[in-house]
Amino acid sequence: MRATRLPTGSGGVDDVVTAALRAVDRRGFLPDARHRHAGEDRPLDIGQGQTCSQPSTVSAMLRLLDVPRGAHVLDVGAGSGWTTALLAHLVGPDGEVLGVERHQELAAWGAANVERAGMPWARVVEATPGVLGAPRPGGWDRVLVSAAADRLPDELVDQVAPGGRMVIPVRHAMVLVERSDDGRVRTSEHGTYSFVPLVED
Repeated sequence: MRATRLPTGSGGVDDVVTAALRAVDRRGFLPDARHRHAGEDRPLDIGQGQTCSQPSTVSAMLRLLDVPRGAHVLDVGAGSGWTTALLAHLVGPDGEVLGVERHQELAAWGAANVERAGMPWARVVEATPGVLGAPRPGGWDRVLVSAAADRLPDELVDQVAPGGRMVIPVRHAMVLVERSDDGRVRTSEHGTYSFVPLVED
């Protein structure tokens, strides 16, 4: 078994992301049969055709997202709840994290995993049929999407608050979406990755 090598930083986002990855044990968000692989840097099957993402990929996404304390964060494709819990660690008790998951059984399991992690400012719910994401008045400060879209979904871009960010795989590119305070949107690509597909209807 190859242990996950967590990158360390000299300060800022590197240190908080590393701390989150160390604090939130991936094992608690995996099926029992996958526990012995929790430390491996690869995606792991969690059922329903879904995976718990590779730790180094999650680390890269969280660094791009640059989550501040106290932020309101949407986690699309929450799966087992691991990324929801990592985000909850980053925002702290003054923040809010909502994970949405389309698969009913995974949503229920992910909700239980997050509840067991002991961060009541975070939760996982089953996605509303026909709704991509979870629209919120004023938008979300940060949006993390852990499934690959065929295109950049306008429905999710519209849910990013002024001054906010979204990280989403589009086809095979990791895309950072930034909305300025005046509402203008800028996108940039940051590497190539492979994800399960995003279900948009």
